[in-house]
Amino acid sequence: MTIFTGNPFHPAANVTLYQALYTHLRTAILSGELKGGMKLPSTRALADELHISRNTVLNAYRQLLAEGYLEGREGSGTFVANVLPESLLTAPRLIAPQTAQPHHAESPRPLFSARANAQIAVSQPPWGGRTPRPFLAEVPALDAFPYKLWSRLIARHARQMPASHFMYQPTAGYRLLREAIAAHITVSRQVHCTPEQVMIVPGSQGALDLAARMLINAGDSVWMEDPGYPGARGAFVGAGANIIPVPVDEEGLMVNTGIAHASQARMVYITPSHQFPLGMTMSLSRRLALLDWAERAHAYIIEDDYDSEFRFAGRPLATLQGLDHADRVIYIGTFSKVLFPSIRIGYMILPPPLVDSFLKVRRLIDIHSPMLEQAVLADFIVDGHYVRHLRCMRTLYTERRSALLEAARRLPLEIHSPEAGIHCVGWLPDGIDDQSLADKAADYDLVLTPISSFSIEPLVRKGLLLGYGSYSIQGRCCMNPFKPALAVADWGHAAT
Repeated sequence: MTIFTGNPFHPAANVTLYQALYTHLRTAILSGELKGGMKLPSTRALADELHISRNTVLNAYRQLLAEGYLEGREGSGTFVANVLPESLLTAPRLIAPQTAQPHHAESPRPLFSARANAQIAVSQPPWGGRTPRPFLAEVPALDAFPYKLWSRLIARHARQMPASHFMYQPTAGYRLLREAIAAHITVSRQVHCTPEQVMIVPGSQGALDLAARMLINAGDSVWMEDPGYPGARGAFVGAGANIIPVPVDEEGLMVNTGIAHASQARMVYITPSHQFPLGMTMSLSRRLALLDWAERAHAYIIEDDYDSEFRFAGRPLATLQGLDHADRVIYIGTFSKVLFPSIRIGYMILPPPLVDSFLKVRRLIDIHSPMLEQAVLADFIVDGHYVRHLRCMRTLYTERRSALLEAARRLPLEIHSPEAGIHCVGWLPDGIDDQSLADKAADYDLVLTPISSFSIEPLVRKGLLLGYGSYSIQGRCCMNPFKPALAVADWGHAAT
């Protein structure tokens, strides 16, 4: 069944497939090509028709459902809504039926800035609101979070919050939370800071956006680990940076390669404690070499201490920030991976010379972060709940990691299991395409994330992220997903 007759689907080269399909479907609905009440093909059927990933179709359908252009009927399928959002927002017009003329003219295409278009091109499809599925990476164990305790803290603060907390607050964030963070990371991560250097931000993404806004001019070179975190790349591209992909090996970022490619780079983004997505830890010699180069080049290092709280063996190396004597390191942390993603509280540890100027610009963005969640989190840390939760999570993730590694022995994968974090890497046999395999896995409700989706330069070898943090070994055992995973492992069919 084809649904695009008069206007075939031809995505533009400068937008993602997900955005192109969403826009095309929405335009077809508004123009009347897809009429109210019309049943749409299943996501699998439409993906086959258009020769695209089923995940792309799923994401487009989900957004149209959320915005009211489509309706899902249980057991029947997905249909075009009879009453569209535009109809609800438009006042009725007193026009006789015989004089009303259909309106076919499309609205002018929005003219975004060049930087916005660059960010749109590297943005990842949204997955917010979805129930965690097997192997979804970078989502914590939400089933083990102490919800009752957190709810009691919220209720207590909501009842007792003083009137002063309803006024505008300091841009740097709630003082007691900044003190708690400074004390915790000084002991646990060997970070050297005072509460005055701590700025509360909306997650690590907010920190990256602010750092890019403050320190990067259009055309400045920025080193990025390759493969690396797309959110950082998007923030730097939005500031007009020239991204320099720097490969990683078993010791982490290859500093000499970065120097050879762009010795006068303005900034480097790095995840030294647990490299995303491959998981290695940066060696001490590389850390010292990077700090030495940054001091000589007057460059800044963005140290994203991603997943450092979850180590299963040995003690972590000292942070770059703790080794820095030249005020070149901006340290970033977040509670989204440790507690729950929707908390949207992160923090920056700024070198003293940067603090005042960062605060002035931050005031122009969103003034300050919401107060209630900061107050609750401060109590959660100060009262010892945070450290206890970390201990429980380390034990839980150790069990889930062991279960995944045991079950993965049945798969034709070369498993790399870092000593930190909540995912493993499965390297594929030669000739197997990771994206094709991920598309096939979606048919079994599995989330296999291709390593290639995080890389700038082509990878020599293809692989997949296998997350184990969000999926329990009790009840729906984390081994159960390997039954469909074994079916997905029809490698010859998946190869391209």
